[in-house]
Amino acid sequence: MPSEKPSVLVVDDDMRVLRVTQDILGDKGYRVFTSTDGHTGLEVLRKENPDVVLLDIMMPGMDGLTVCRRIREFSRVPIIMVTAKGDDEEKAKGLDAGADDYVTKPFSAIELAARIRAVLRRATFWDDRPEPAFSSGDLVIDFARHMVTLNGEEVDLTTTEYRLLSHLARNAGHVLAFDEILETVWDDRYVGENHLLQVNIARLRHKLGEDRKNPKHILTKHTGYVMAKDL
Repeated sequence: MPSEKPSVLVVDDDMRVLRVTQDILGDKGYRVFTSTDGHTGLEVLRKENPDVVLLDIMMPGMDGLTVCRRIREFSRVPIIMVTAKGDDEEKAKGLDAGADDYVTKPFSAIELAARIRAVLRRATFWDDRPEPAFSSGDLVIDFARHMVTLNGEEVDLTTTEYRLLSHLARNAGHVLAFDEILETVWDDRYVGENHLLQVNIARLRHKLGEDRKNPKHILTKHTGYVMAKDL
């Protein structure tokens, strides 16, 4: 991470929410960039290269889900989706679009700051773990370069997807319990959020070209998941 204060890009069409969020983050020591629409948000992202993006789902024109997908075409910056709904379907849409986390309105200053610290901490932790590459059949994970290839072709993963796959690979052959994965890849506040894990596993399997009914790399066990090795 840079030595200067971490920066957050906040994209929300509600000026009141934008001002409040900017004040909260400013008081916590973050540099804050803001945008009231998706198109401008993408421009600010390319120009300022923030450390985290806080992105509202419900926006006119280009909604947050579309913006999230656009970001994932060129960046792995951690994205926290902001939604006025707390149901699993809405959360899943954000995760499917490539988000790393979500926060539901109305949120407290404490919760927002905690979630931002968590995604920054996870990004730093996983960036500092150079190890020999993992390979199993046609799948190769180069930990030093943060690169995943399948049949020699690079697989484009989000930050969270990469962390999840790396954690499974580092423990290949061993069943990892759902809660253990959630606590390690996310943090202990997510223990019990099995739907969050299932969505990310499904997305990973899709990107790895897995057969949904008979996956060969990421296997489901009764109590968790296991990465196959020596294929």
